[in-house]
Amino acid sequence: MITEAQFQHELYLIIQNGIREDIGEGDHSSLACIPISATGKAKLLVKDNGIIAGVEFAKMIFKHVDADLNVETFIQDGSSVKYGDVVFHVSGSSQSILKAERLVLNSMQRMSAIATKTKKYVDLLEGTQTKVLDTRKTTPGFRAAEKWAVKIGGGENHRFALYDMIMLKDNHNDFAGGISNAIQKTKDYLAENKLDLKIIVEARNLAEVEEILNSGGVYRILLDNFDYEMTKEAVALIGNQCLTESSGNINEKTIRHYAECGVNYISSGALTHSVYNMDLSLKAF
Repeated sequence: MITEAQFQHELYLIIQNGIREDIGEGDHSSLACIPISATGKAKLLVKDNGIIAGVEFAKMIFKHVDADLNVETFIQDGSSVKYGDVVFHVSGSSQSILKAERLVLNSMQRMSAIATKTKKYVDLLEGTQTKVLDTRKTTPGFRAAEKWAVKIGGGENHRFALYDMIMLKDNHNDFAGGISNAIQKTKDYLAENKLDLKIIVEARNLAEVEEILNSGGVYRILLDNFDYEMTKEAVALIGNQCLTESSGNINEKTIRHYAECGVNYISSGALTHSVYNMDLSLKAF
């Protein structure tokens, strides 16, 4: 997995690019009608129900725009919120608040939606040993924030990108001449390049599960689009030889059933690619 320093750098790049994209040569709307010396105060107003996420990220954005902006926080990341709640106040330069406003709102609305959906999935698995994972099906350029939101909602992060874990999916296995070849070539590659990366291999059926187990050295087997009975059989077959993960068209109606099959993890792209942003506003007062 990526280091904390790498993750923080990814967040910095999101902020840097977001401000560049939004402000460009200058916020002419604010420059035209608000004196540079003007100060003001605004509140983050919740107009929805769910789990709030992105409070700490918002602080990073405000600091990047203007280190003199002050944020007074009333509700922390991961808390349940309802319509009418005020999450924080921000005060300082009026121009600076307006420069940061859209990136703060876009980020928090998206992150809160992801955290809310993740929390719902996590709650559905209460009492089981199964953990919820995200995927790489994230918004381009915003991955670090979205994966942060998954953790705020109680889920766990899968690999961050292609460089921090090996994941041999169906296309890798087919292009490599089969699962056994793909696994052996991967082991050789890791040894030759002195890389310490975990290996996950996707299985499409029980025969492929057996082939993966015979190859050995795999951290986790991804049971892709298995039905409940096949999943139970695969979990029994794998035992303690490696970890298990279910994936593929798993939703709110089916996630509990897959967890009860005994898998260690359930991954869902829907956590990040199928959410409706939480309604939030930043209002001057």
